[in-house]
Amino acid sequence: MLTRREKVAYGLGDTASNIIFQTVMLFLAFFYTDVFGIPAAAVGTMFLLVRLLDAVTDPLMGLITDRTRSRHGQFRPYLLWMALPFAFFSVLAFTTPDFSTNGKIVYAYATYGLLMLAYTAINIPYSALGGVLTADPLERVSVQSYRFVFGMLGGLLVTTTTLPLVEWLGAGDNVSGYQLTIAVLSALGVVLFILCFAGTKERLTARHTGNMKLTEGLALLWHNPQWRRLSLAALLVLTGIALKNTLAIYYVKYYLLREDMVTMFVSIGMVGNILGCASAQWITRYIDKVTAYISIQVVSAIICAAAFWVPAEQFVLATALYFFWGFFLQMGTPMLWAKMADVVDYGFWKFGVRATGMVYSSVIFFIKLGLALGGAIAGWWLAFYNYVPDQLQPVATQQGILIAFALLPALASLLVAYVMRGYTLTQPKVQEINRVLDLNAGEQN
Repeated sequence: MLTRREKVAYGLGDTASNIIFQTVMLFLAFFYTDVFGIPAAAVGTMFLLVRLLDAVTDPLMGLITDRTRSRHGQFRPYLLWMALPFAFFSVLAFTTPDFSTNGKIVYAYATYGLLMLAYTAINIPYSALGGVLTADPLERVSVQSYRFVFGMLGGLLVTTTTLPLVEWLGAGDNVSGYQLTIAVLSALGVVLFILCFAGTKERLTARHTGNMKLTEGLALLWHNPQWRRLSLAALLVLTGIALKNTLAIYYVKYYLLREDMVTMFVSIGMVGNILGCASAQWITRYIDKVTAYISIQVVSAIICAAAFWVPAEQFVLATALYFFWGFFLQMGTPMLWAKMADVVDYGFWKFGVRATGMVYSSVIFFIKLGLALGGAIAGWWLAFYNYVPDQLQPVATQQGILIAFALLPALASLLVAYVMRGYTLTQPKVQEINRVLDLNAGEQN
């Protein structure tokens, strides 16, 4: 059993990650279009193209971590090595030099690309760390529940403080306000990464990866059917989440016409996320996490689609639906990440290779690709419906925002539920695999 202190320490790492992750998902598109002055279509394309680099950098980082050996472990050292670069590039991404439109686009590509590279270098080792803290399936869900509760607390910090800090630190100048706000939040993130490093311990070690080549690792993953299904599910669910959360500010400002309530709306949604993550551990005590995950996707799809029929003047009802959508959908997030550790065990049992870094990095690639697709679709969708920043939108544009905010993420959740019907790593199956692995380890010793 892991101590609560170690689970909290691990969770603080995701608090640090989410300070940037949630800022990017909730505010970066709006920052680019309404503050920096980049066209919405260009923003959407950039989100997609930059994230395509992850197809190379993510599995490469996974392979690097699988080969890493140090006195601090395999994954923990990266929390120290990459904390400062991650913070530095975060500030650069929210810095707005006075360039031409084309110059701004080039600058945005460069700084956003560096930020995502730094995110890869710290988040993949951090995520893989959760898979080597314990081999117990229930403890894995518990660890991930702590992780995402603390991660969403970081998101709540972002939603409640970003816009007020922008106004206060910038004294009416949004350009300097965003830069100073991200600098403050990034400094806090560095401290939290250090606390995560100091408070955790790696217990499972990889003995069979050797000097496996990248192509060999990718081939190994492809022959793992559970990895394929989990990766596709991760892609779909994050596409829906990114699309809805990217458009949340636009939905409140331009459809509900309540710009004054943006902070409250996204903050209440974040509270729903936190409560949902905290509930995952309790749910999996009574329902197998595969069955629970499929059911959660269906329920969240119904709630998400219901927002399409909410009149613009019903702010309270719209906020309640956003809260419950986040509550049910994020209930599945710790389960998704716990499944990654199960897929690692399955691969070890099936092929004799514990490729923790490769599994986590590859699934994280699909998560990040989903984020990119969601952000790209949001930008392209706004451009298609002739969105013009900072003015009252035509009825057709308002309707377009509503469709993308309510119906498209609901469709994504239904597709996730369909994909996961073929996922076979139920709790009894994982426990059986672990018994075989323990027996084999005992015989080798």
